[in-house]
Amino acid sequence: MRRYLGAVLILLGAVGIVGAIGLPLYVAPMVTKLPYDMQACQKEQKPGCLKPSIAEATNAQFLQIKFENNELSVAVNTANLRSTTEVLPQAKLTADQQAAGKLDDNAVIWDVYSTVQRVDTNEVISASTTELALDRVTGAAVDWSGQWLNDSGQNSPISYTDQIYKFPFGTEQRSYKIYDTDVKAASEAKFVGVETIEGLEVYHFAQQIAPTKVDVAASSILVLISRFAPGATSAEVYYSNTREVWVDPVTGAFIKVREQPKQELRADTGATQQLLNADFAYNQQTIANAVESARSNGSQLQLVNLWLPLGLGVVGLILLVVGFLLARTPASGREPQAWDSALPEPRHSLRDDSPTLTG
Repeated sequence: MRRYLGAVLILLGAVGIVGAIGLPLYVAPMVTKLPYDMQACQKEQKPGCLKPSIAEATNAQFLQIKFENNELSVAVNTANLRSTTEVLPQAKLTADQQAAGKLDDNAVIWDVYSTVQRVDTNEVISASTTELALDRVTGAAVDWSGQWLNDSGQNSPISYTDQIYKFPFGTEQRSYKIYDTDVKAASEAKFVGVETIEGLEVYHFAQQIAPTKVDVAASSILVLISRFAPGATSAEVYYSNTREVWVDPVTGAFIKVREQPKQELRADTGATQQLLNADFAYNQQTIANAVESARSNGSQLQLVNLWLPLGLGVVGLILLVVGFLLARTPASGREPQAWDSALPEPRHSLRDDSPTLTG
């Protein structure tokens, strides 16, 4: 019975050792990916749903164009602004594009909606929508013919590259490139250092975008010239930004984001007009949501990468040792011993050895 039990324990121990090796090698790579079934949070928020990211800017200066009393009003106003970004994963479109051979299994399609509103009046200052494909591990944009950006009322093709809405799983302490939709290009975001936000260790990156000419519709340029640079025959709009992101190194999720975008009109007469000067930063609730999500996801990854393999390995090793000990123990409690010659001879005799009586 002991030998049978020992064999069972040896088998279980071997399974534990194999599981300890297999979890980090085969299971962990499967969970360190953006899942296909992610969903945006609705009124009934499900665990793990994607909550909107909200950034706020106090006393921002911004261009506001609207119709008042059937007349076009163009002005640079000052008010508090709120920027809301919502991510809607497209599981069905992803599957369709993969089935058609236009995307591989390591990509997922997202729709992203961004809206900037005045806090005091809830008026929409700007809005955009985009559709893109991301690498499920690195979080970087992948080459996909279906990507587009709508920031002027119609969808326009765009070629995303590098990081946009997240960093890689296992973010490193080095520079990455972040794509900017205003300049339509990616530029370096340098690693600044390690910091702590609400008890979570994060990596801080900073990106500087020097004043760069951006494309603006000719009709819009004419409106801006008539309002801010009368007498000019042409003008250009220049954009700059200082972008900082604080990233959870385990999941690559943005924990905190700060952007300081600026836009300036430069007319050929030498006249200039500031069109945008704002300092956006995630509000406290968005940071708290990001920290909570990063901790939850990070705990799951650590469980698969460290604690489960460690536990299985230790238990498997113990079972192997106990199993081998039981397997080597005889079925009976005592081994048969050889006769010790030092012991006295037995006093009885076998029946066959008794003398034969004769009559």
